[in-house]
Amino acid sequence: MNIKLLFVLFFISSFSVKAQYSFSGQVDENHLENSVYLSLIEDYRKLSGVFSEQIITKQQIDTSGHFQFRGNQLDTDNRIYRIHIDNCKEDEQNQNHFDGHCDDSKEILFIAKNTDTISFPFSFDNQIFCKINSTNTKANAFVRIDSLKEVMKFDYGEFRSETNRKLNNKKWFKTLQYFGKQLNEPLAELSIYAFLSDRSNNFHEYYLEDLKTSTYYDDLNLRLSEQYPNSVYLRQYENEINADKFSIEEPDKISSGKWSSILLIFLGISLLFNGFLLYWLIKKKNNNKSNLKSSLTKQEHNILQLLLEDKSNKDIAEVLFVSVSTVKTHINNVYKKLNVQTRGEVKKLFNK
Repeated sequence: MNIKLLFVLFFISSFSVKAQYSFSGQVDENHLENSVYLSLIEDYRKLSGVFSEQIITKQQIDTSGHFQFRGNQLDTDNRIYRIHIDNCKEDEQNQNHFDGHCDDSKEILFIAKNTDTISFPFSFDNQIFCKINSTNTKANAFVRIDSLKEVMKFDYGEFRSETNRKLNNKKWFKTLQYFGKQLNEPLAELSIYAFLSDRSNNFHEYYLEDLKTSTYYDDLNLRLSEQYPNSVYLRQYENEINADKFSIEEPDKISSGKWSSILLIFLGISLLFNGFLLYWLIKKKNNNKSNLKSSLTKQEHNILQLLLEDKSNKDIAEVLFVSVSTVKTHINNVYKKLNVQTRGEVKKLFNK
């Protein structure tokens, strides 16, 4: 019975040891006996920096500069982790790390899971020169990306001209995307996506244009959903992509709707103006008619009315009980006052 119990305990103990992670490394003499921190990064927009909410645990660096993290509380799937160290005293960290930045901080990013053993045989003072030995083949992905970025910096620094910058923007945008895809690790690819889509760098305008036509972003979404279907990384990426797609599609709709609205407003103003102009012309014409009529005597007014009724001179003479010659005299006076010369012009002047 005791033998069985010992066997069970040995089996459980062996399994527990096997399931533990171990991350160890060496730092330079400037950080001896400081604290070193292990963080889990679930927001790929916060890959670099010092964020207290990401910290899992801390260890003390010994007098030889060695540190080690061990345990079994990490996720069983790959996640993004950071180990960092800084020279800030613990009572100063809340103030100095408030915005996630620390000028006196060193860090290294890597991909790991709960069963991984990783060693950083050199100092992580500069990640691009740090060789990571790991049981996880994906652990080095961020180191490889940083190495490529160093080459990119050289291209940009060779000639600091606007033309050189634009040519390199176009070249390195696609180079980084392709390199990320070849890593065959969507978590590392996310760091490249975050870099290229960052509003503060020169690639952002290329990213927005690329997003309109490229299938790369849907393909990355598929790779993430296949390897990390329930991860926070996938949800964050989907939310950002959908928001960015909406932001580039909506201005086109807004622009189209804006011009339609402007056209309708212009049409409405035009109709209103034309209506007002027509009203003003009619009113002016009526006022002119009234003014012209007001210059006529009572008898001349009677003559005008009969002219508009197409009465002949003889008919007018009979209606008004005057001679035809008198009618002619009155008609001539009416013509002068109305500034016309014929009956037709009289009728045209007062035609509704």
